[in-house]
Order: sequence, then structure tokens, then C-alpha cells
Amino acid sequence: MPRTPIDITVPDLSGKRAVVTGASDGMGVGIATRLAQAGAEVVLPARNPAKGEAAVAAIRRAVPNATVSLGDLDLSSLASVASFSERLLDDGRAIHILVNNAGVMTPPERQTTADGFELQFGTNHLGHFALVGHLLPLLRAGGARVTSQLSIAANGNAINWDDLNWERSYDGMKAYSQSKIAFGLFGLELDRRSRAGGWGISSNLSHPGVAPTNLLAARPELGRGREVPSRRIIRALSERGILLGTVDSAKLPALVAATSPDAAGGEFYGPRGLGHLGGAPAKQALYSRLRSAEEARRVWDASAQLTGVLLPH
Repeated sequence: MPRTPIDITVPDLSGKRAVVTGASDGMGVGIATRLAQAGAEVVLPARNPAKGEAAVAAIRRAVPNATVSLGDLDLSSLASVASFSERLLDDGRAIHILVNNAGVMTPPERQTTADGFELQFGTNHLGHFALVGHLLPLLRAGGARVTSQLSIAANGNAINWDDLNWERSYDGMKAYSQSKIAFGLFGLELDRRSRAGGWGISSNLSHPGVAPTNLLAARPELGRGREVPSRRIIRALSERGILLGTVDSAKLPALVAATSPDAAGGEFYGPRGLGHLGGAPAKQALYSRLRSAEEARRVWDASAQLTGVLLPH
């Protein structure tokens, strides 16, 4: 039985500039398209130029008058993050919305970033930490809202403080959880420090629930030649409207968090359905792993040390 589509109202964003990571396909391009439909100028940083150009073309087909541009960004390289940020800083235009949506998930074997970090920790968390740090002047100029996309995986496992880069042993799912827990703690600490320091930025969190997105698709560059078997189950349940969300509904919590006048810093948005796996977006309680301010400060300090990107105290 076909499900009734879920939708939200995105306010007028005319005159706003938005940056969306991971917007070259799937859920990310959906987020970018809705922002463009609301009148925002959208910057799409992409690692793969061909995929990025295809995403820009798709947005322009959906929104013929869209103002959208492509940037070159590989979050698994701190040099690439610095170079992308430098181009925006040289441009000097304020950023009003930053959606940190990009991510990689569970390569079967341990891989590392260009800087030697475990790939998921380095891309999902440290790359975004460095991006926010470099772009901070433009985010402050725009009184930006920063929304960081987590996962239900942040509700399990823990940060492996004794081996952050999983050099002694590697568990793909535990490493993925760590990356999302650290990322969430950073997003909350960013909001706390902005409030304390008068930066004018609000920072909140979202998660898409469970939907047949591209995270678990075949990714040869991750050593995954075919889609993860569970993705077929997820797709089947999603198509039948059973418990899980769709690619279209999965983008909505981030859009609410990033644009709603009722959303605020320090809050967490996800699907409201059973187990927060699917359904309409709503505010929800923080996962237990995200509630320690002390742990968040520890993540912040460790991330600054590892990346060499020093944000204000």
C-alpha cells in the first residue's frame, strides 16, 4: 500500500547562502534542492566532480532559477578542507546555513584518510570539525545555523579513547558509531561555546532515521563491491511503508533543524515514528552518549590537536 508522502514547510531563504556537504547524491542533493527551492544560494562541495556536476544539473532541473555552485572538497583530506575554505574566505560572503551531511560508513577493512586518520573518524568528524573551524569567520558574519547529520549509530557503542584511530583492532560499525558520537558532541559544544563567546552561531543535530540511502550501497573505493545485504531489507520495508523512512523523508529532520524558526541550538531532530526509524521529523531527546559536556570538551580538544585547527575558547 503506497504511503502518504511526508513533507514540511521550509521558510523563505532569499538572500541566504547555504553550504551542504555530501550533496552530490541521495539525501544530500534532496536537502540542497529544497534549500534552493526556498530561495537560498546553495554551494555544493563535492569530492567527485562528475557527481557534483550531475547534482547541480538535477537541482537546476527541479529549480530552474536556482543559484547553485560547485566546490571541490574532500573531507578526508585536511589540505582539501583548507583549500575549499580558503576559496570561500577569499570570496568573503557570509554563510547563513551549513549542513554537515557528508559521511562514509563501515568500510569492511580499516582505511585511512590522507592524514592517516581512520577513514570514518577522519571524514565524518574531523573533516567537518576542520571545515567549521576554517569557515568560522563567515559563519559568524551570517549568524549561521550549523546542522550536523548524525545516525542512530550514535545511540550505541562509545568513543574508543584508547585507540581513536582503531590501529590496534578495527570494527567497522563501532568505528562508525564513534565518528557519529564525536561529531554530535562537537556540534553541541559548538553551540555552547558560541553562546558563551557571543559568536552568534547556533548549532544543532539531526538524524535521518533508517532509509535506503546510498551509505550502504556498493562503494568500490571503500572496498565494498556490492551493497550491504541489509540495504535490500531496508529498501523492501521502506517501499512497503513498514516502520522505516524513505530517501525523501530522511532528508526532512536536517531541513527542519537547519531552517525552521522553531528549531534552536543544542537541539536534536529525527523521525518521530517507532524507534525514531521513520516518520515525520520532530525534536527528540539527546542520545545518552551525547549528554556529557565534559566528554564534548574532550572531543573538542582532541580534534583541535589532531587537525591543527584551533577554534576560539
